[in-house]
Amino acid sequence: MYFRDEGRGRPVFLLLHGFSGSVRSFDAVAPRLVEHGRVLRVDLRGHGRTGGHDGLDAESQAAAVVGVLDQLGIDRVTAVGHSYGADVALALGGRADKIVIISQAPDYSYATFPAGSGLLALPVLGPLLHRLAPPSAVRRAMSYAFAPGFEFDPALLQGHATTSPAVARAVLVDRREALARKPLDERVRDLGVPTLVILGRHDRFYDCVRTAERYRAVGARVEIVERAGHSPQVEQPGQLVDLVLSL
Repeated sequence: MYFRDEGRGRPVFLLLHGFSGSVRSFDAVAPRLVEHGRVLRVDLRGHGRTGGHDGLDAESQAAAVVGVLDQLGIDRVTAVGHSYGADVALALGGRADKIVIISQAPDYSYATFPAGSGLLALPVLGPLLHRLAPPSAVRRAMSYAFAPGFEFDPALLQGHATTSPAVARAVLVDRREALARKPLDERVRDLGVPTLVILGRHDRFYDCVRTAERYRAVGARVEIVERAGHSPQVEQPGQLVDLVLSL
């Protein structure tokens, strides 16, 4: 598993990216957090320099991350998970003494995905579309992860090219079923550790008001970033870091 280990001391901030992300998803956040502790970023399985095409469910991802923590001699972390990374953060169990969930609803019951995204989960057509998608189509799909009008760094498009086609089915199909069985708000309640949920007001995947209500109902603290969409760690990194440090 590829990782970047920066800074020293405690706390240890473990940064977990979402679907089609990588360690680069937190490029604007990590330098700010390094001033306050140790920062560990990983490329989850099926992504970035880690690669692979299996072990893509949250529990398997968490087990792989725990292997990195053991390798580095790290016991406890503040787990910061963006989107799908939130599932992985919650699956770490006792290794996380604090959890930050970024832009992830408890389940898919009111999710809105870009048109045609379901085709990526099809067994044969999905990998073909993934491989042949022109840069313009990738950019258009990725823009959905930000507030309307936000100009993101084109370097983030590399995440698509380094993501396994198998991840689409894992996230769009298998994850839907897993969250229906056990939504993330129930996991937050059962885990019982301090949890901060950071939501973008203009998230196009999940309605932030409904999401906030569900997490508050189980005792999580919820903060809404007004000038952000689904990716406040990219859109408003300074504000996000301030919120993480306040936990």
